[in-house]
Amino acid sequence: MKSSARRRPIVTATLFAVSCLALVGFGGGRDDDRDRDGHHGKEPPLTVPKAQCGPHDRPETGLQGQVPAALRAAGFMGFNCNLELIGQSRGDGGNWQSAEFRDRERPERFDRWGRGHGHRPERVCGYHTTASPALSGPRANFGVPVLDLTNPRHPTPTAHLTTTSMLDPWESLKVNERRQLLAADNGQNGAGGPEVDIYDVSDDCRFPQLLASVPVGTGADGGIVASVIGHEGSWAPDGLTYYGGSPIQHLYYAVDTSDPTAPKLISQWLTPFGDTPTSTYTSGGSHGLSISDDGTRGYMVSLSISPPAADLTNPAVKGTNGLLIYDLTAIQKRMPNAQAKLISSLVWKDGSAAQHTINVRIRGKPYIIFVDEGGSGGATSPAQLDTACAAGMPPFPMARIIDISNEKNPKIITRIMTEVHDPANCSKVRPDLVGLSIFTYGTHYCSVDNRHNATTLACGMFNSGIRVYDIRDPERVREIAYYNPPGTTTLSGGSNHTLGNNWVAGGPDWCSAQVHLDAKRGTLWTHCQDNGVLMLKFRDGVWPFPESSTPPGQQN
Repeated sequence: MKSSARRRPIVTATLFAVSCLALVGFGGGRDDDRDRDGHHGKEPPLTVPKAQCGPHDRPETGLQGQVPAALRAAGFMGFNCNLELIGQSRGDGGNWQSAEFRDRERPERFDRWGRGHGHRPERVCGYHTTASPALSGPRANFGVPVLDLTNPRHPTPTAHLTTTSMLDPWESLKVNERRQLLAADNGQNGAGGPEVDIYDVSDDCRFPQLLASVPVGTGADGGIVASVIGHEGSWAPDGLTYYGGSPIQHLYYAVDTSDPTAPKLISQWLTPFGDTPTSTYTSGGSHGLSISDDGTRGYMVSLSISPPAADLTNPAVKGTNGLLIYDLTAIQKRMPNAQAKLISSLVWKDGSAAQHTINVRIRGKPYIIFVDEGGSGGATSPAQLDTACAAGMPPFPMARIIDISNEKNPKIITRIMTEVHDPANCSKVRPDLVGLSIFTYGTHYCSVDNRHNATTLACGMFNSGIRVYDIRDPERVREIAYYNPPGTTTLSGGSNHTLGNNWVAGGPDWCSAQVHLDAKRGTLWTHCQDNGVLMLKFRDGVWPFPESSTPPGQQN
Protein backbone atom coordinates (compact mmCIF):
# COMPACT_ATOMS: atom_id res chain seq x y z
CA MET A 1 0.00 0.00 0.00
CA LYS A 2 1.05 3.56 -0.73
CA SER A 3 -1.33 5.11 1.76
CA SER A 4 0.94 4.88 4.81
CA ALA A 5 2.31 8.38 4.23
CA ARG A 6 -1.11 10.03 4.31
CA ARG A 7 -2.21 11.80 7.46
CA ARG A 8 -5.81 12.83 6.95
CA PRO A 9 -7.73 13.47 10.18
CA ILE A 10 -10.53 11.11 11.14
CA VAL A 11 -12.86 11.09 14.13
CA THR A 12 -11.64 8.36 16.44
CA ALA A 13 -13.48 6.26 18.98
CA THR A 14 -13.89 7.53 22.54
CA LEU A 15 -15.21 6.18 25.78
CA PHE A 16 -18.73 7.38 26.41
CA ALA A 17 -17.67 8.94 29.66
CA VAL A 18 -15.17 11.22 27.92
CA SER A 19 -16.68 14.64 27.38
CA CYS A 20 -15.07 15.58 24.11
CA LEU A 21 -14.27 13.81 20.86
CA ALA A 22 -10.59 13.82 19.88
CA LEU A 23 -9.49 14.25 16.28
CA VAL A 24 -6.36 12.24 15.56
CA GLY A 25 -4.34 11.35 12.50
CA PHE A 26 -3.40 7.88 11.33
CA GLY A 27 0.23 8.88 10.84
CA GLY A 28 3.02 10.18 12.93
CA GLY A 29 3.78 8.36 16.21
CA ARG A 30 7.34 7.62 17.36
CA ASP A 31 8.48 4.00 17.23
CA ASP A 32 8.46 3.73 21.03
CA ASP A 33 5.10 5.46 21.49
CA ARG A 34 1.61 4.08 21.94
CA ASP A 35 -1.09 6.26 20.37
CA ARG A 36 -4.44 6.79 22.04
CA ASP A 37 -5.95 3.81 20.19
CA GLY A 38 -3.26 1.46 21.41
CA HIS A 39 -0.83 1.08 18.47
CA HIS A 40 2.82 0.48 19.20
CA GLY A 41 5.48 1.94 16.92
CA LYS A 42 4.91 3.15 13.39
CA GLU A 43 1.34 3.66 12.33
CA PRO A 44 -0.18 1.08 9.99
CA PRO A 45 -1.46 2.22 6.61
CA LEU A 46 -4.92 3.79 6.52
CA THR A 47 -6.24 0.88 4.42
CA VAL A 48 -5.27 -2.78 4.71
CA PRO A 49 -2.67 -4.03 2.21
CA LYS A 50 -4.20 -5.65 -0.85
CA ALA A 51 -4.17 -9.40 -1.43
CA GLN A 52 -1.55 -10.65 -3.87
CA CYS A 53 -3.56 -12.57 -6.48
CA GLY A 54 -2.61 -15.69 -8.43
CA PRO A 55 -1.92 -15.92 -12.18
CA HIS A 56 -5.36 -17.24 -13.13
CA ASP A 57 -7.41 -14.91 -10.94
CA ARG A 58 -9.67 -12.11 -12.08
CA PRO A 59 -8.51 -9.27 -9.80
CA GLU A 60 -10.29 -6.00 -9.14
CA THR A 61 -9.77 -3.34 -11.79
CA GLY A 62 -10.55 -0.28 -9.70
CA LEU A 63 -10.12 0.48 -6.04
CA GLN A 64 -9.88 -2.27 -3.46
CA GLY A 65 -13.49 -3.33 -2.82
CA GLN A 66 -14.93 -1.39 -5.77
CA VAL A 67 -17.18 -2.45 -8.66
CA PRO A 68 -16.85 0.60 -10.95
CA ALA A 69 -19.91 2.10 -12.63
CA ALA A 70 -18.78 1.05 -16.10
CA LEU A 71 -18.61 -2.62 -15.11
CA ARG A 72 -22.05 -2.42 -13.51
CA ALA A 73 -23.52 -0.93 -16.67
CA ALA A 74 -21.93 -3.60 -18.86
CA GLY A 75 -23.01 -6.46 -16.58
CA PHE A 76 -20.56 -7.23 -13.77
CA MET A 77 -18.73 -10.51 -14.46
CA GLY A 78 -17.19 -10.91 -11.01
CA PHE A 79 -13.75 -10.70 -9.38
CA ASN A 80 -11.74 -13.34 -7.59
CA CYS A 81 -8.38 -13.42 -5.87
CA ASN A 82 -7.01 -16.61 -4.30
CA LEU A 83 -10.55 -18.04 -4.07
CA GLU A 84 -12.36 -20.03 -6.75
CA LEU A 85 -15.96 -21.18 -6.99
CA ILE A 86 -16.26 -24.97 -6.74
CA GLY A 87 -19.97 -25.40 -5.93
CA GLN A 88 -23.21 -23.39 -5.91
CA SER A 89 -26.90 -23.76 -5.04
CA ARG A 90 -28.83 -20.73 -6.18
CA GLY A 91 -32.37 -22.11 -6.02
CA ASP A 92 -33.71 -20.27 -2.96
CA GLY A 93 -31.72 -17.05 -2.95
CA GLY A 94 -31.31 -15.70 0.55
CA ASN A 95 -31.23 -12.65 2.75
CA TRP A 96 -29.20 -11.90 5.88
CA GLN A 97 -27.82 -14.86 7.83
CA SER A 98 -26.39 -18.38 7.62
CA ALA A 99 -25.47 -21.09 10.12
CA GLU A 100 -23.55 -24.37 10.07
CA PHE A 101 -23.57 -27.68 11.94
CA ARG A 102 -20.94 -30.40 11.62
CA ASP A 103 -22.14 -33.87 12.52
CA ARG A 104 -18.90 -35.58 13.54
CA GLU A 105 -17.89 -39.08 12.52
CA ARG A 106 -19.40 -41.63 14.89
CA PRO A 107 -20.44 -45.29 15.15
CA GLU A 108 -23.65 -46.15 13.34
CA ARG A 109 -24.68 -48.80 15.88
CA PHE A 110 -23.54 -50.36 19.14
CA ASP A 111 -23.51 -53.96 20.29
CA ARG A 112 -24.70 -55.11 23.72
CA TRP A 113 -21.27 -54.37 25.20
CA GLY A 114 -21.39 -50.75 24.00
CA ARG A 115 -18.87 -51.20 21.23
CA GLY A 116 -19.41 -49.23 18.04
CA HIS A 117 -19.71 -51.01 14.71
CA GLY A 118 -19.42 -49.17 11.43
CA HIS A 119 -18.89 -45.44 11.21
CA ARG A 120 -20.89 -42.60 9.76
CA PRO A 121 -18.55 -40.03 8.17
CA GLU A 122 -18.58 -36.41 9.21
CA ARG A 123 -21.48 -34.53 7.66
CA VAL A 124 -21.64 -30.76 7.16
CA CYS A 125 -25.02 -29.03 7.05
CA GLY A 126 -25.80 -25.44 6.18
CA TYR A 127 -28.85 -23.31 6.94
CA HIS A 128 -29.67 -19.83 5.71
CA THR A 129 -32.42 -17.29 5.92
CA THR A 130 -34.76 -16.18 3.15
CA ALA A 131 -37.08 -13.21 2.75
CA SER A 132 -40.49 -13.03 4.37
CA PRO A 133 -43.24 -14.61 2.25
CA ALA A 134 -45.09 -11.29 2.52
CA LEU A 135 -42.28 -9.55 0.62
CA SER A 136 -41.42 -12.25 -1.89
CA GLY A 137 -42.52 -12.81 -5.40
CA PRO A 138 -43.53 -16.26 -6.68
CA ARG A 139 -41.19 -18.99 -5.43
CA ALA A 140 -41.28 -22.74 -4.99
CA ASN A 141 -40.28 -22.82 -1.30
CA PHE A 142 -40.44 -20.57 1.73
CA GLY A 143 -38.53 -20.59 5.01
CA VAL A 144 -35.01 -21.72 5.92
CA PRO A 145 -33.37 -24.04 3.35
CA VAL A 146 -31.32 -26.92 4.75
CA LEU A 147 -28.36 -28.07 2.64
CA ASP A 148 -26.00 -31.01 2.81
CA LEU A 149 -22.56 -29.45 2.27
CA THR A 150 -20.54 -32.59 2.90
CA ASN A 151 -19.39 -32.61 -0.71
CA PRO A 152 -18.43 -28.95 -1.29
CA ARG A 153 -18.70 -29.38 -5.05
CA HIS A 154 -22.33 -30.43 -4.79
CA PRO A 155 -24.28 -28.50 -2.13
CA THR A 156 -27.62 -30.30 -1.97
CA PRO A 157 -30.90 -28.94 -0.53
CA THR A 158 -32.58 -31.51 1.72
CA ALA A 159 -35.40 -29.68 3.54
CA HIS A 160 -37.12 -26.36 4.24
CA LEU A 161 -38.07 -25.19 7.76
CA THR A 162 -41.38 -23.32 7.69
CA THR A 163 -42.40 -22.75 11.31
CA THR A 164 -43.24 -19.19 12.39
CA SER A 165 -39.74 -17.83 13.06
CA MET A 166 -38.13 -19.81 10.25
CA LEU A 167 -40.25 -18.09 7.60
CA ASP A 168 -38.02 -15.04 8.06
CA PRO A 169 -35.49 -15.24 10.91
CA TRP A 170 -33.80 -12.08 9.58
CA GLU A 171 -30.44 -12.09 11.42
CA SER A 172 -31.19 -14.45 14.30
CA LEU A 173 -30.54 -17.92 12.82
CA LYS A 174 -27.84 -19.59 14.95
CA VAL A 175 -26.56 -23.09 15.83
CA ASN A 176 -25.39 -24.11 19.29
CA GLU A 177 -22.80 -26.83 18.77
CA ARG A 178 -22.66 -28.03 22.36
CA ARG A 179 -26.35 -28.91 22.61
CA GLN A 180 -26.79 -29.49 18.90
CA LEU A 181 -29.64 -27.02 18.54
CA LEU A 182 -30.70 -24.59 15.80
CA ALA A 183 -32.72 -21.54 16.86
CA ALA A 184 -34.19 -18.32 15.52
CA ASP A 185 -36.55 -15.60 16.62
CA ASN A 186 -39.35 -14.20 14.49
CA GLY A 187 -37.69 -11.48 12.40
CA GLN A 188 -40.34 -10.94 9.70
CA ASN A 189 -38.62 -8.18 7.75
CA GLY A 190 -36.63 -6.95 10.74
CA ALA A 191 -39.42 -6.54 13.29
CA GLY A 192 -41.52 -9.64 13.79
CA GLY A 193 -43.25 -11.18 16.76
CA PRO A 194 -42.22 -12.71 20.11
CA GLU A 195 -41.85 -16.27 18.82
CA VAL A 196 -38.73 -18.40 19.22
CA ASP A 197 -38.24 -21.63 17.23
CA ILE A 198 -35.81 -24.38 18.30
CA TYR A 199 -34.82 -27.48 16.32
CA ASP A 200 -32.76 -30.55 17.23
CA VAL A 201 -30.01 -31.28 14.65
CA SER A 202 -28.28 -34.07 16.60
CA ASP A 203 -29.64 -37.12 14.80
CA ASP A 204 -29.36 -36.04 11.17
CA CYS A 205 -28.58 -32.38 10.56
CA ARG A 206 -30.06 -32.64 7.06
CA PHE A 207 -33.50 -33.07 8.61
CA PRO A 208 -33.84 -30.93 11.78
CA GLN A 209 -36.54 -31.98 14.23
CA LEU A 210 -38.83 -29.29 15.68
CA LEU A 211 -38.73 -28.93 19.46
CA ALA A 212 -40.56 -25.63 19.97
CA SER A 213 -42.19 -22.79 18.06
CA VAL A 214 -43.77 -20.60 20.71
CA PRO A 215 -44.17 -16.96 21.76
CA VAL A 216 -42.08 -15.90 24.76
CA GLY A 217 -42.96 -13.22 27.29
CA THR A 218 -46.53 -14.41 27.87
CA GLY A 219 -45.86 -15.55 31.45
CA ALA A 220 -47.77 -18.77 30.81
CA ASP A 221 -44.57 -20.81 30.96
CA GLY A 222 -43.29 -19.33 34.23
CA GLY A 223 -41.14 -16.67 32.60
CA ILE A 224 -41.55 -12.92 32.87
CA VAL A 225 -44.32 -11.02 31.10
CA ALA A 226 -42.90 -8.58 28.56
CA SER A 227 -43.13 -7.66 24.90
CA VAL A 228 -40.20 -8.51 22.64
CA ILE A 229 -39.79 -8.20 18.88
CA GLY A 230 -37.59 -10.51 16.83
CA HIS A 231 -34.63 -9.31 14.73
CA GLU A 232 -31.21 -10.52 15.97
CA GLY A 233 -30.10 -13.33 18.25
CA SER A 234 -27.25 -15.51 19.51
CA TRP A 235 -26.64 -18.41 21.88
CA ALA A 236 -24.66 -18.46 25.09
CA PRO A 237 -21.96 -21.10 24.47
CA ASP A 238 -23.48 -23.58 26.95
CA GLY A 239 -26.73 -23.55 24.96
CA LEU A 240 -28.85 -22.82 28.05
CA THR A 241 -29.69 -19.23 27.07
CA TYR A 242 -30.64 -17.66 23.75
CA TYR A 243 -30.25 -13.88 23.63
CA GLY A 244 -32.17 -11.61 21.29
CA GLY A 245 -31.69 -8.02 20.13
CA SER A 246 -34.68 -5.82 19.23
CA PRO A 247 -33.38 -2.61 17.61
CA ILE A 248 -36.69 -0.74 17.41
CA GLN A 249 -37.31 -1.40 21.11
CA HIS A 250 -33.71 -0.52 22.06
CA LEU A 251 -33.54 -3.64 24.21
CA TYR A 252 -31.89 -7.02 24.63
CA TYR A 253 -33.59 -10.04 26.11
CA ALA A 254 -32.67 -13.47 27.48
CA VAL A 255 -34.61 -16.68 26.84
CA ASP A 256 -34.07 -19.73 29.07
CA THR A 257 -33.58 -22.76 26.81
CA SER A 258 -32.55 -25.30 29.45
CA ASP A 259 -35.66 -27.16 28.33
CA PRO A 260 -35.53 -26.57 24.57
CA THR A 261 -39.13 -27.70 24.20
CA ALA A 262 -40.32 -24.86 26.45
CA PRO A 263 -38.27 -21.67 26.01
CA LYS A 264 -39.23 -18.84 28.37
CA LEU A 265 -38.30 -15.17 28.67
CA ILE A 266 -36.31 -14.48 31.86
CA SER A 267 -34.85 -10.97 31.42
CA GLN A 268 -34.85 -7.88 29.25
CA TRP A 269 -33.11 -4.51 29.46
CA LEU A 270 -32.79 -1.24 27.56
CA THR A 271 -29.52 -0.02 26.06
CA PRO A 272 -27.92 2.67 28.26
CA PHE A 273 -28.09 5.73 26.07
CA GLY A 274 -29.81 7.11 23.03
CA ASP A 275 -33.25 8.49 22.40
CA THR A 276 -36.63 7.14 23.49
CA PRO A 277 -37.54 3.83 21.84
CA THR A 278 -39.88 4.33 18.91
CA SER A 279 -41.01 2.34 15.89
CA THR A 280 -37.92 3.40 13.94
CA TYR A 281 -34.22 2.65 14.24
CA THR A 282 -32.56 5.75 15.70
CA SER A 283 -29.88 6.35 18.34
CA GLY A 284 -29.09 3.80 21.01
CA GLY A 285 -30.80 0.78 19.46
CA SER A 286 -29.74 -2.82 20.04
CA HIS A 287 -28.62 -5.34 17.40
CA GLY A 288 -26.14 -8.26 17.35
CA LEU A 289 -24.10 -9.73 20.19
CA SER A 290 -21.75 -12.43 21.42
CA ILE A 291 -21.38 -14.12 24.82
CA SER A 292 -18.27 -15.18 26.76
CA ASP A 293 -17.48 -18.87 27.18
CA ASP A 294 -18.60 -18.87 30.82
CA GLY A 295 -21.80 -16.96 30.00
CA THR A 296 -21.08 -14.11 32.40
CA ARG A 297 -20.16 -11.43 29.85
CA GLY A 298 -22.20 -10.05 27.00
CA TYR A 299 -20.61 -8.06 24.19
CA MET A 300 -23.53 -6.11 22.79
CA VAL A 301 -23.84 -3.10 20.52
CA SER A 302 -25.46 0.30 20.66
CA LEU A 303 -26.81 1.26 17.26
CA SER A 304 -26.96 4.78 15.80
CA ILE A 305 -28.71 4.63 12.47
CA SER A 306 -28.61 8.10 10.89
CA PRO A 307 -26.52 10.66 12.78
CA PRO A 308 -27.16 14.34 12.00
CA ALA A 309 -24.50 15.73 9.69
CA ALA A 310 -23.65 18.60 12.02
CA ASP A 311 -22.87 16.16 14.85
CA LEU A 312 -20.11 14.31 13.01
CA THR A 313 -17.47 16.95 13.53
CA ASN A 314 -18.90 18.58 16.65
CA PRO A 315 -16.72 17.47 19.61
CA ALA A 316 -19.42 18.54 22.05
CA VAL A 317 -21.78 15.83 20.75
CA LYS A 318 -21.02 12.32 21.95
CA GLY A 319 -21.46 9.34 19.69
CA THR A 320 -24.01 6.63 20.47
CA ASN A 321 -22.78 3.89 18.12
CA GLY A 322 -20.44 1.29 19.56
CA LEU A 323 -19.64 -1.48 22.02
CA LEU A 324 -21.45 -2.30 25.28
CA ILE A 325 -19.89 -4.77 27.71
CA TYR A 326 -22.34 -6.30 30.20
CA ASP A 327 -22.03 -8.46 33.29
CA LEU A 328 -24.56 -11.27 32.74
CA THR A 329 -23.73 -13.25 35.89
CA ALA A 330 -27.21 -12.87 37.37
CA ILE A 331 -28.81 -14.22 34.20
CA GLN A 332 -26.30 -17.04 33.81
CA LYS A 333 -26.88 -18.14 37.43
CA ARG A 334 -30.68 -17.72 37.10
CA MET A 335 -30.92 -15.33 40.04
CA PRO A 336 -34.40 -13.95 40.83
CA ASN A 337 -35.27 -10.87 38.76
CA ALA A 338 -31.95 -11.24 36.96
CA GLN A 339 -30.65 -8.12 35.22
CA ALA A 340 -27.63 -7.32 33.07
CA LYS A 341 -25.18 -4.77 34.48
CA LEU A 342 -23.25 -2.43 32.18
CA ILE A 343 -19.49 -2.62 32.75
CA SER A 344 -18.29 -0.19 30.07
CA SER A 345 -19.06 1.34 26.71
CA LEU A 346 -16.96 2.51 23.79
CA VAL A 347 -18.54 4.66 21.09
CA TRP A 348 -17.43 6.33 17.85
CA LYS A 349 -18.60 8.48 14.97
CA ASP A 350 -16.65 6.91 12.09
CA GLY A 351 -19.32 4.22 11.69
CA SER A 352 -23.00 3.66 12.41
CA ALA A 353 -25.78 1.04 12.46
CA ALA A 354 -23.65 -1.22 14.70
CA GLN A 355 -24.22 -4.80 13.55
CA HIS A 356 -22.55 -7.43 15.74
CA THR A 357 -19.55 -8.55 17.80
CA ILE A 358 -17.29 -11.62 17.99
CA ASN A 359 -15.35 -12.21 21.22
CA VAL A 360 -12.01 -13.80 20.34
CA ARG A 361 -8.49 -14.46 21.53
CA ILE A 362 -5.53 -13.72 19.29
CA ARG A 363 -2.25 -15.14 20.60
CA GLY A 364 -3.89 -15.53 23.97
CA LYS A 365 -5.09 -11.94 24.31
CA PRO A 366 -8.81 -11.02 24.39
CA TYR A 367 -10.32 -8.86 21.66
CA ILE A 368 -13.68 -8.00 20.17
CA ILE A 369 -14.20 -8.04 16.43
CA PHE A 370 -16.83 -5.35 15.95
CA VAL A 371 -18.73 -4.86 12.71
CA ASP A 372 -20.78 -1.84 11.66
CA GLU A 373 -23.56 -1.93 9.07
CA GLY A 374 -23.49 1.80 8.23
CA GLY A 375 -20.80 4.33 7.42
CA SER A 376 -20.07 7.57 9.24
CA GLY A 377 -23.10 9.29 7.68
CA GLY A 378 -25.54 6.39 8.03
CA ALA A 379 -26.53 3.21 6.19
CA THR A 380 -24.67 4.27 3.04
CA SER A 381 -27.28 5.87 0.83
CA PRO A 382 -25.66 8.33 -1.61
CA ALA A 383 -26.84 11.25 0.55
CA GLN A 384 -25.31 9.71 3.66
CA LEU A 385 -22.13 9.00 1.73
CA ASP A 386 -21.97 12.68 0.82
CA THR A 387 -22.43 13.61 4.49
CA ALA A 388 -19.52 11.41 5.55
CA CYS A 389 -17.30 12.56 2.70
CA ALA A 390 -17.93 16.22 3.47
CA ALA A 391 -16.76 15.54 7.02
CA GLY A 392 -13.63 13.72 5.76
CA MET A 393 -14.78 10.46 7.35
CA PRO A 394 -15.19 6.88 6.05
CA PRO A 395 -18.41 6.65 4.03
CA PHE A 396 -18.93 2.89 4.38
CA PRO A 397 -19.13 0.42 7.30
CA MET A 398 -16.12 -1.60 8.38
CA ALA A 399 -14.91 -4.15 10.91
CA ARG A 400 -12.59 -3.08 13.70
CA ILE A 401 -10.56 -4.87 16.36
CA ILE A 402 -10.97 -3.78 19.98
CA ASP A 403 -8.59 -4.72 22.80
CA ILE A 404 -10.62 -5.73 25.89
CA SER A 405 -7.71 -6.73 28.14
CA ASN A 406 -9.13 -4.13 30.50
CA GLU A 407 -12.88 -4.59 30.10
CA LYS A 408 -13.52 -1.30 31.85
CA ASN A 409 -11.41 0.55 29.31
CA PRO A 410 -11.68 -1.11 25.86
CA LYS A 411 -9.58 0.39 23.07
CA ILE A 412 -9.80 0.24 19.27
CA ILE A 413 -6.48 -0.92 17.83
CA THR A 414 -7.32 -1.49 14.15
CA ARG A 415 -9.91 -0.40 11.61
CA ILE A 416 -10.15 -2.87 8.72
CA MET A 417 -10.58 -0.44 5.84
CA THR A 418 -10.31 -1.12 2.12
CA GLU A 419 -9.73 1.63 -0.44
CA VAL A 420 -13.46 2.27 -0.89
CA HIS A 421 -13.58 3.26 2.80
CA ASP A 422 -10.96 5.98 2.32
CA PRO A 423 -12.69 9.38 2.25
CA ALA A 424 -10.04 10.55 -0.23
CA ASN A 425 -11.68 8.22 -2.77
CA CYS A 426 -15.24 9.52 -2.37
CA SER A 427 -15.32 11.10 -5.84
CA LYS A 428 -14.18 7.80 -7.39
CA VAL A 429 -16.92 5.67 -5.82
CA ARG A 430 -19.80 8.16 -5.96
CA PRO A 431 -20.67 7.32 -9.62
CA ASP A 432 -21.05 3.63 -8.67
CA LEU A 433 -24.04 4.41 -6.48
CA VAL A 434 -26.31 6.32 -8.85
CA GLY A 435 -29.85 4.99 -8.49
CA LEU A 436 -29.10 3.00 -5.32
CA SER A 437 -30.54 3.92 -1.94
CA ILE A 438 -28.96 1.74 0.78
CA PHE A 439 -26.22 -0.81 1.54
CA THR A 440 -23.92 0.12 -1.29
CA TYR A 441 -20.44 -0.90 -0.07
CA GLY A 442 -19.08 -2.14 3.24
CA THR A 443 -19.44 -4.90 5.83
CA HIS A 444 -22.42 -6.74 7.21
CA TYR A 445 -21.28 -9.97 8.92
CA CYS A 446 -17.84 -11.32 9.73
CA SER A 447 -16.59 -14.64 11.14
CA VAL A 448 -13.29 -15.99 12.44
CA ASP A 449 -11.71 -19.40 12.02
CA ASN A 450 -11.50 -20.12 15.76
CA ARG A 451 -12.70 -17.83 18.53
CA HIS A 452 -10.17 -19.30 20.98
CA ASN A 453 -7.23 -18.84 18.63
CA ALA A 454 -8.27 -16.49 15.84
CA THR A 455 -5.94 -16.19 12.86
CA THR A 456 -8.36 -15.35 10.06
CA LEU A 457 -11.32 -13.02 9.57
CA ALA A 458 -13.80 -13.52 6.72
CA CYS A 459 -16.40 -10.84 6.01
CA GLY A 460 -19.53 -10.77 3.88
CA MET A 461 -19.88 -7.37 2.21
CA PHE A 462 -22.39 -5.29 0.33
CA ASN A 463 -21.20 -4.99 -3.30
CA SER A 464 -17.58 -5.86 -2.32
CA GLY A 465 -18.12 -9.63 -2.10
CA ILE A 466 -16.50 -11.96 0.43
CA ARG A 467 -13.15 -10.74 1.79
CA VAL A 468 -10.65 -12.64 3.92
CA TYR A 469 -7.99 -11.15 6.21
CA ASP A 470 -4.94 -12.35 8.13
CA ILE A 471 -5.41 -11.10 11.72
CA ARG A 472 -2.54 -12.98 13.40
CA ASP A 473 -1.02 -9.58 14.11
CA PRO A 474 -4.17 -7.63 15.03
CA GLU A 475 -2.36 -4.31 14.64
CA ARG A 476 -1.16 -5.15 11.12
CA VAL A 477 -4.11 -6.79 9.38
CA ARG A 478 -3.66 -7.74 5.74
CA GLU A 479 -6.05 -8.96 3.07
CA ILE A 480 -5.34 -12.45 1.65
CA ALA A 481 -8.29 -13.24 -0.65
CA TYR A 482 -11.63 -12.09 -2.02
CA TYR A 483 -14.47 -13.35 -4.18
CA ASN A 484 -17.12 -11.03 -5.61
CA PRO A 485 -19.66 -13.09 -7.59
CA PRO A 486 -21.01 -12.00 -10.98
CA GLY A 487 -24.13 -9.88 -11.09
CA THR A 488 -27.31 -11.83 -11.74
CA THR A 489 -29.78 -11.14 -14.54
CA THR A 490 -32.76 -12.47 -12.57
CA LEU A 491 -33.79 -11.80 -8.99
CA SER A 492 -33.94 -14.75 -6.59
CA GLY A 493 -37.26 -15.23 -4.81
CA GLY A 494 -35.73 -15.47 -1.33
CA SER A 495 -33.68 -12.30 -1.68
CA ASN A 496 -34.20 -9.00 0.14
CA HIS A 497 -32.08 -7.26 -2.48
CA THR A 498 -35.23 -5.52 -3.73
CA LEU A 499 -35.28 -3.28 -0.64
CA GLY A 500 -35.42 0.27 -1.96
CA ASN A 501 -35.17 -1.08 -5.52
CA ASN A 502 -31.48 -1.81 -4.98
CA TRP A 503 -31.32 -4.90 -7.17
CA VAL A 504 -30.14 -3.99 -10.67
CA ALA A 505 -29.75 -6.62 -13.38
CA GLY A 506 -26.03 -7.31 -13.80
CA GLY A 507 -25.10 -5.28 -10.73
CA PRO A 508 -23.03 -6.65 -7.81
CA ASP A 509 -24.77 -8.84 -5.24
CA TRP A 510 -25.26 -8.38 -1.52
CA CYS A 511 -23.08 -11.02 0.19
CA SER A 512 -24.56 -10.20 3.57
CA ALA A 513 -24.40 -13.50 5.51
CA GLN A 514 -21.78 -14.96 7.82
CA VAL A 515 -18.92 -16.86 6.23
CA HIS A 516 -17.94 -20.36 7.38
CA LEU A 517 -14.28 -21.38 7.09
CA ASP A 518 -13.02 -24.97 6.93
CA ALA A 519 -9.26 -25.35 7.52
CA LYS A 520 -9.29 -29.10 6.89
CA ARG A 521 -10.62 -28.65 3.34
CA GLY A 522 -9.14 -25.21 2.64
CA THR A 523 -12.62 -23.90 1.79
CA LEU A 524 -15.31 -21.50 2.89
CA TRP A 525 -19.01 -21.24 2.23
CA THR A 526 -21.63 -18.54 2.55
CA HIS A 527 -24.59 -17.28 0.58
CA CYS A 528 -25.18 -14.10 -1.36
CA GLN A 529 -28.70 -12.81 -1.80
CA ASP A 530 -29.15 -13.63 -5.49
CA ASN A 531 -26.22 -15.96 -6.19
CA GLY A 532 -27.35 -18.30 -3.42
CA VAL A 533 -25.02 -20.68 -1.58
CA LEU A 534 -21.39 -20.43 -2.73
CA MET A 535 -18.70 -23.01 -2.00
CA LEU A 536 -15.22 -21.48 -2.45
CA LYS A 537 -11.73 -23.00 -2.28
CA PHE A 538 -8.51 -21.16 -1.43
CA ARG A 539 -5.55 -21.33 -3.75
CA ASP A 540 -2.93 -23.75 -2.39
CA GLY A 541 -0.57 -22.07 0.05
CA VAL A 542 -2.85 -19.09 0.77
CA TRP A 543 -4.93 -20.54 3.61
CA PRO A 544 -5.10 -22.19 6.08
CA PHE A 545 -2.09 -20.87 7.97
CA PRO A 546 -0.05 -23.46 9.91
CA GLU A 547 -1.72 -22.40 13.17
CA SER A 548 -5.28 -22.13 11.75
CA SER A 549 -8.05 -24.48 12.88
CA THR A 550 -11.82 -24.47 12.56
CA PRO A 551 -13.36 -26.49 15.40
CA PRO A 552 -17.15 -26.75 15.19
CA GLY A 553 -18.98 -23.96 16.97
CA GLN A 554 -16.01 -21.59 17.23
CA GLN A 555 -16.43 -19.48 14.11
CA ASN A 556 -19.03 -16.91 15.15
